[in-house]
Amino acid sequence: MAVSSQKADEPITEINITPLVDVCLVLVIIFMAVAPFALVAGIKVLESRAKASEGKVDLNENVRVKLTEAGVVTVNDTAVPEGGLSAAIASALHKSRDKMVTVTADDGNRVGQVVEILDTARQSGAQKLAILRTEEEKTPEGAQGG
Repeated sequence: MAVSSQKADEPITEINITPLVDVCLVLVIIFMAVAPFALVAGIKVLESRAKASEGKVDLNENVRVKLTEAGVVTVNDTAVPEGGLSAAIASALHKSRDKMVTVTADDGNRVGQVVEILDTARQSGAQKLAILRTEEEKTPEGAQGG
């Protein structure tokens, strides 16, 4: 029989690292399982207010795509039929120097419609994408009709 060298009243001075190693291995497995979900592919978009960008960038050099609440899409203030968006953006990008597309949408539009326009712009050759939003006009508190 093996006899331990410790007496019954002495404290245990050895550290048991088995639980620590077990916890670390479980954490490694969890991080390995979660890591692919952390790397989500997306579209990098520059967001700015239309009023703030007027003095910084000449908006006439960029391709302007506007989506109205009724679903009408315009490229550089010209209405585009449903199937012709890609061709209209490509021809406008050919004339553009910096290959930037700015998208403006009304509040009533669905996000999916805006994402489709961004995807089409990227596939048509846009190197930069931006979403412009117009600032709401501030009305005085007492000016609302009653």
